[in-house]
Amino acid sequence: MASAALTINRLMGPVIKPVLFLLACAPLLKALAEIGMELFGLGRSSLGANPVEELLNRGGIWGLNLLVLTLCVTPLRQLTGWHAIGRVRRMLGLFAFFYLSLHLTVYLTLDRALEFDTIVEDVLKRPYITIGFTGLMLLVPLAITSFDALRRRMGRAWQRLHFLVYVVVLLGLWHYFWQVKKDIANPLIYAAVVALLLGWRIYRHWRQKQQLALRSAATDAAAPMAFDGGNPTAERLG
Repeated sequence: MASAALTINRLMGPVIKPVLFLLACAPLLKALAEIGMELFGLGRSSLGANPVEELLNRGGIWGLNLLVLTLCVTPLRQLTGWHAIGRVRRMLGLFAFFYLSLHLTVYLTLDRALEFDTIVEDVLKRPYITIGFTGLMLLVPLAITSFDALRRRMGRAWQRLHFLVYVVVLLGLWHYFWQVKKDIANPLIYAAVVALLLGWRIYRHWRQKQQLALRSAATDAAAPMAFDGGNPTAERLG
């Protein structure tokens, strides 16, 4: 078992990480191929009658998928002891930011043709766009500060800042719920998975506090005994 875990850890850099990178690129490559087919009349793609709406939806869904996968890394590491899995978290998070940025780019350029007044009106008056836009803006500082040099420089502030990822995921879910309007089956599935992942973190935090409290109580209980044991006159004085 230990040798298998060691082998998997050794494969992380040369094999597992590149494979995950290619898998994360696959939706983009598929979309580009289909756009090429539509533009040059090379056959029917799966973009449907409204390619802009389809591209918009795909960017949002893949961004949300990768955000949820990013949240899966810590529970998986804690449950399996496979610590090397933590090395893919940043890559998954940056891909999430990339696809959500594409989602926004398609909306700004193809859906709204860069009409500034319309875009501002959407953000201010359509709540699901306001929520989605806010979530993506909160993701920007996380992407910028995801590199090791900034992480070391920011210290504890980096960790506090990156707690924002939980807010971003919840805003993304909210945006998805409001956007689909009728068939909420898929958003409910995402919500259940996210609730499970956040629930695990809350449980771990509660458990750590309990363990710390028990250790503290044990230390306090042992302290008088240690004092008495170190003082040969203590028993007589008592």
